[in-house]
Amino acid sequence: MRLAVQSYDGPIAMLPVAQLYVRDVPDLSPPEGKDLLQVLWCPFDHPIMPRTLLFWRSAAAVTDILDTPPEPPAVQFDGYLPEPCVLEPEQITEYPDHLELSEELQEQLKQWSVPQAAEEDMDPDTYYDCVLSNAPGWKVGGWPAWNSTDPSPQPCSECGTGMEVLITVATFEEGDDAGNSWSPYPHPGAGPYPGHRGYNSTGVQIGSGYRQHLFVCPAKPEHPHIELMT
Repeated sequence: MRLAVQSYDGPIAMLPVAQLYVRDVPDLSPPEGKDLLQVLWCPFDHPIMPRTLLFWRSAAAVTDILDTPPEPPAVQFDGYLPEPCVLEPEQITEYPDHLELSEELQEQLKQWSVPQAAEEDMDPDTYYDCVLSNAPGWKVGGWPAWNSTDPSPQPCSECGTGMEVLITVATFEEGDDAGNSWSPYPHPGAGPYPGHRGYNSTGVQIGSGYRQHLFVCPAKPEHPHIELMT
C-alpha cells in the first residue's frame, strides 16, 4: 500500500473503520432483525473527507469471514488508514452544544460564574462545550460538536425526519481542558496496549484535526446517511 500523490485511477477497496455489536453498544438502535453495524470508507477525499458506507447485519448470518480483508493499492493520507483497536465501550451522558440551547439558557450560561473556567482560562461557553457537554473522541450517538461551523438542521433525504448522530469518527480522544475531564474511566483489565496513544489511538486524522459525524434517520436507519465535518 502506498500514499497517492495524485488522484488514483482505478478500483479502490473500502477500508474497515468500525464494527459494533448491539450487545456492546445498546445505543446503536439498528433496523429490526439487525445487531451488527459495519462502517467502511474510501481512503480518499470525497471531496473533503472519506466517503463512508454503513452495513447493518445480523451477526449470526456472518459466517464467511475473510482471513485477510482486501487492501486498497493506495490511500490519500496515512490518517485514512485506521490502526486496529480494542473496543471498551463506556456509556456517558452528553448535552447539546451551547449554540443549540434556547436563547434563555444561552443567556444564563453567559452569566454563569464557574471558578474552574477561570482556572482553565476559558469563557463559560467554551468551558461548557469542552468540559461539560460534548465528549471528545470516537463515540456512538450523543450530540454533534459545532467547533468549525454553526448548527444546521440535517433532514433525512427520504422522509424529512431530523437526522441524529450515529457515530463520530474523531482525530483526538482527549479534550482541550488541562484536567482531561473526558478521559475514559479506568477499570481492571483495561490497557495500556502495545503502541497505544491515548490522544490518537486509532491513527485517524480528519482534516486538520476535526471530527466526521455520520448522521442517520432515527425513523428508518436504513435510509441514506449523511456526513459532516466539524
